[in-house]
Amino acid sequence: MTTTNPVTTPTPATTTTSSASSSAQQQLAGNFNTFLQLLTTQLQNQDPLSPMDSNQFTQQLVEYSQVEQQINSNTKLDSLISLSQSQSNSYAMNYIGKNVVLSNGQGALTNGAADWTYGLNNAAAATTLTVTDSNGKVVYSGAGATTAGTHDFAWNGQDNIGNQLPDGSYTLTASATATDGTPVTTSVASKALVSGVDMSGSTPQLVIGTAEIPLTNATIVTN
Repeated sequence: MTTTNPVTTPTPATTTTSSASSSAQQQLAGNFNTFLQLLTTQLQNQDPLSPMDSNQFTQQLVEYSQVEQQINSNTKLDSLISLSQSQSNSYAMNYIGKNVVLSNGQGALTNGAADWTYGLNNAAAATTLTVTDSNGKVVYSGAGATTAGTHDFAWNGQDNIGNQLPDGSYTLTASATATDGTPVTTSVASKALVSGVDMSGSTPQLVIGTAEIPLTNATIVTN
């Protein structure tokens, strides 16, 4: 984990792309110089009674110009991407020390505790709460509330046979059915404190306990 100012540390992807653009520009310049040398030689040694067709090398000059414009456009696009990345990283830093609400069911088990809220649009005959780990493996399943409205679910980090699971990122899903067997619409959310930001990847990750959550998963920020 790092909180280094991203403005002075470009991402590997941006550095690689910039190097590729510079290399392409150098290669184009070398090829263009060779083309001009060959063209000059041909013009100097052309048959005055059968001069070269000017349309051919004019078209080649146009093609070189188009390639150069495309490389310049790519270079400017790289700069915009780099600027956007820096702004995103700087924005993520503002989350440190604040609580965020995750509405995709993802949550963090910290010090053996995780808290979610789940809602039922209508009353249900049966509700099942399922917790999966970061690999999508089911680690806990149990019955939930059946009345309509919002309910709390505090999980102690233990699986169904009492094993204590390690802190990290977990996801809660709630499924419910009505008395006639039709599904009941549910929603899940969690609230957690952001302790840091990991900017080592292509997108900033919010550090919550020992878990890392994508910045885009945070829908609400509170003090």
